[in-house]
Amino acid sequence: MDIKIRVERTENYKKTEEVVRSAFESEEFSDKKEHLLVNRIRKTKAFVPELSLVAENNKQEIIGHILLSKVKIVNEKKEVESLALAPVSVIPEYQNKGIGSLLIKAALTSAKELGYQSVIVLGHQDYYPKFGFKRASTWKIQAPFDVPDEVFMALELTENSLADVTGVVQYSEAFS
Repeated sequence: MDIKIRVERTENYKKTEEVVRSAFESEEFSDKKEHLLVNRIRKTKAFVPELSLVAENNKQEIIGHILLSKVKIVNEKKEVESLALAPVSVIPEYQNKGIGSLLIKAALTSAKELGYQSVIVLGHQDYYPKFGFKRASTWKIQAPFDVPDEVFMALELTENSLADVTGVVQYSEAFS
């Protein structure tokens, strides 16, 4: 299967949102509003256009999308910028073919190249560790809401970038 990963363009927004909606239609743990989240993130200062990536098949149809947006890790002494991985989407007929993995690897590589130090994800405890994610609690980083420890994870894009970071993740207003 020939899959191309590239930066999303503004003219792709409507199609991308359809892909995201389609990807989560039958997901049990979904509010079915992930496409609206993507739309809201694009309208905030947290949006990093270079970290909104799409996957295209050999017919140049968009079949997947990933978005990394800015978040802060905050404690009483300091704020540290990080990224949130949310959401990653692949249309149902292309799921379980490695496209989500391609999107995640490409997004993490791009984030590192852009100088970002870390990424936070709320996701499946058996899926994200294969990309290097570990429990955020390893660094005393907490979610701003009640969530099982094993599904709230962080990844250092640069070695030891979270060594002196503790606090609560502050998502952009788009997540509210």
